[in-house]
Amino acid sequence: MLNFGGLVLNEWLKMSKKRSFFISYAVMLFTIVGFTYLIWKLSGIQSSDVGTETSTVLDFIAMVMSASAVGKVITIISIIFTAGIVAKEHQLGTVKFLLIRAHGRSKILASKYIAALLFVSSIIIFSLVTGFIASGIAFGFDTNAGQETWGSVAEAVLYQVVYTFIYVTLTFMFGILTRSSGATIGIGMTAVLMEGLLQMLLSSYDFSKYLLFMNTDLSQYAGGGSNGGTAFPSMVCAAYAIVFLVISFVTFKKRDIA
Repeated sequence: MLNFGGLVLNEWLKMSKKRSFFISYAVMLFTIVGFTYLIWKLSGIQSSDVGTETSTVLDFIAMVMSASAVGKVITIISIIFTAGIVAKEHQLGTVKFLLIRAHGRSKILASKYIAALLFVSSIIIFSLVTGFIASGIAFGFDTNAGQETWGSVAEAVLYQVVYTFIYVTLTFMFGILTRSSGATIGIGMTAVLMEGLLQMLLSSYDFSKYLLFMNTDLSQYAGGGSNGGTAFPSMVCAAYAIVFLVISFVTFKKRDIA
């Protein structure tokens, strides 16, 4: 267990040395601050006023965490960062040095996946804190007013975590299959951007409820949606995630590293 923890820590340190690591947080900072300013301007209120639908800190954070708002940016950044975690090892030839160590391929790959999930978790937490501070400054820190509660905010964060984790797992798999960070980024971003269109085109078909893109955003099923709540979509997402991981590990273990 300690050896595996060391592998994860090593992957995290490797990630943190990249310039793109800090750029990711900077992008989220400017995105959330800019989004906050835009909403504040459009609502036409001063920082001390309350009275619009998005004028409380909890309302704003719930909106920021939505996959249809700033949450989409979190997912795209996570895809871009995850795409190269395995693919670049192949492109730079450093994967050979990883495999000569006294660790199995599965353990090495698992450490990379866990490190990727830790990065996603950190960017979500950073966005949550930034959104709270920015919206608090703009609209006030009164958490008792407005439509949202801490419970609904927690749900919004959970839905965003699931949404991003699914796409990161998908990206992780394609990074192993293609061994190209550019192709992987393209596939991952296309999947996210085409999601809405696919939902619109296929929603009338019965088989669509088994498709990944129809189930990634659990917020649309909150409170008992068309599928009777989030239980079924959650199981569909879990099934796809397991399939993606099985393909990833089997491919990585069996592929010849020339």
